[in-house]
Amino acid sequence: MTPLGAFLAERIRERGPITFAEYMEACLYHPQYGYYAKLGRQPRRDYFTSVDVSPVFGRLLARQFEEMWVQLGRPDPFWLIEAGAGIGSLAKCVLDFVAESFPDFYAAVRYIAVERSEARRLAQPRLLKQHAELGRFSFGAKPPTEIAVGCIFSNELLDAMPVHRVFEERRKLRELYVAVEGGGFCDQPGSLSSPRISEYFAEQTIVLHEGQQAEAGLAACDWVRDAGNRLRCGFVLSIDYGREARELYNEQHMRGTLLAYDRHRASEELYRSPGEQDLTAHVNFTALELWGKGSGLTRTGLTTQSSFLLALARRSNFVDLEIAGAGEQEKLSARLLFKTLIHPEGMGETFQVFIQHKGIESPRLTGLEPL
Repeated sequence: MTPLGAFLAERIRERGPITFAEYMEACLYHPQYGYYAKLGRQPRRDYFTSVDVSPVFGRLLARQFEEMWVQLGRPDPFWLIEAGAGIGSLAKCVLDFVAESFPDFYAAVRYIAVERSEARRLAQPRLLKQHAELGRFSFGAKPPTEIAVGCIFSNELLDAMPVHRVFEERRKLRELYVAVEGGGFCDQPGSLSSPRISEYFAEQTIVLHEGQQAEAGLAACDWVRDAGNRLRCGFVLSIDYGREARELYNEQHMRGTLLAYDRHRASEELYRSPGEQDLTAHVNFTALELWGKGSGLTRTGLTTQSSFLLALARRSNFVDLEIAGAGEQEKLSARLLFKTLIHPEGMGETFQVFIQHKGIESPRLTGLEPL
């Protein structure tokens, strides 16, 4: 058993079973043993993100931010708050491109990389030293209390937020807790740990099938409501894999969507090697919309990553797909990497882009335009 596994097992023996949300929170974010928190861990060892695939992702995202800035009246400062920023790879890509292509926008940008892992925060200043010295970049463990005008955004963050596991039994929701049996962990059914779980499904008019397992993403709901409360005017942009509720809880997802990732392999072995593998669940965009309304956020639109990136690339006449002065082999490589980002059977259709707005009437964003 891993050190975190031993710690959790002892806790369960002393106090009784814990919710899966508590287990997932510890596995990913425990300050000493968590998957994302360990000092010296190589980031993204077990999975690739769009940022890893190609710098084109950051360039096109930067174009969307610049358009948001223009539609909001070119405010100075314009806050870009990246939640779950990791070591700052996306921040560097975005700021490098903005500095080169949009000098007026760059002069107004104040980019804050929010990352709860101390190990990853320590890597950010080295990567973004130039932008930090110019006052365009800073980092922290939490976002600012108030964001006057700007965009709060995340890329593959919400799928790693803790979820409660539930199942339907005789027309009643029950919860799956984490218990200890023998030398390992196991599921233990019980009553719901919080009335918020039943409210979560009732608000979305979701009724599970008999025996169906599902996840309640209360942490993601709390996150989007908090984002809306902090933001006075601007946008919240979430890029992640997931679906709206009507698809997420249909008969094709009878076992839920939780998966563990280890060395680029997915499995349902959620209790193997606690703290040593990634745990994820599909994002429920319907829930983000409903809970966002509670803090003044309005749905701008939802589209696939493929449509989002292609719309932005088309508007710029695809100039961002190539680097100035690149040779033919480099140009070919750049085009192939872009195809990875938009391929329907890969990242292009798996990942969704969900945008909400506040304090602006009916914005029209290029990334949401139909192709």
